[in-house]
Amino acid sequence: MSGVVAGFTVIFVVIAIGYLLGRLGTLGDHGQFVLGRLVFFVATPALLFTTLASSDLSVIFSPTLAVASATAFAVGALYVLVARIWLDRPLPELTIGALSASYVNSANLGIPIAVFVLGDATFVAPLLLFQIVVYSPIALTILDLTALRGQDAEKLSLINTVTAPFKNPIVLAGAAGLAVALVGWAPPRALMQPFELIGATSVPGALLAFGLSLYGVRVLEKGSSPRRDVALASTLKIVVQPVLAYLMAHFLLGIDGHQLFAIVVVSTLPTAQNVFIYASRYRRGMVLARDSAFVTTLASIPAIALVTALLA
Repeated sequence: MSGVVAGFTVIFVVIAIGYLLGRLGTLGDHGQFVLGRLVFFVATPALLFTTLASSDLSVIFSPTLAVASATAFAVGALYVLVARIWLDRPLPELTIGALSASYVNSANLGIPIAVFVLGDATFVAPLLLFQIVVYSPIALTILDLTALRGQDAEKLSLINTVTAPFKNPIVLAGAAGLAVALVGWAPPRALMQPFELIGATSVPGALLAFGLSLYGVRVLEKGSSPRRDVALASTLKIVVQPVLAYLMAHFLLGIDGHQLFAIVVVSTLPTAQNVFIYASRYRRGMVLARDSAFVTTLASIPAIALVTALLA
């Protein structure tokens, strides 16, 4: 449990600093907006490029990848189905909600917990690569094509539809990093260090932007927060996704022991702050992403403790 406590402590401290910056007005009225765009357009692409360029692609083909991808798509689709019928939300909000229900905090929380709780950071690597290479591009393409409004929506054409994924900085950076890894090229350190330096600001930048978004608002505030959407996304993330991961890993793939424990723990991780950054970029579902990340982060502490008690 010391690893769980350590991982969550780091997150809460950085978020609290972001909240304090908002309270003091240090970054001005548009600090959250500027910081969010910096993370989306610059820092996160740099992080994805350096991460994929230096990754061992053999870790992709593992049971963890199969479980992570299947459960993410299943839970995301389940959210879209239920929210569309029950809440009648438009597609951009459904996309943000689906990400809130299934996009795991695999970097700034997943890696520390993988090291301190599971004893091996490679358990989280397949999930990280899946979300970078597959899940994010799909979601961002949907948002590129559906989150446009007014005159921008009228400009949407077949060419724009086809080329949308290739205009997104996160998708481009992920593809470039994957290409470097596939060809086996080791870029010179002088070339990679600027990307590593900028990429190192992605995780703390996202957490600071999340903390800034909490100032002046109340999480789950009646009238401003889509409480039913948040409840649905949070339940799917903390309860349904880990249960599906256990059932698939144990009964379908025959996995047991420590590997089964690791797969379920990784599936119990909360919603990533990246979802809030995506929502901020497209100005859709921001409160849903913010509140879901906050609720699932708190709920995942006892949830991971329960998984540890049952399966460790």
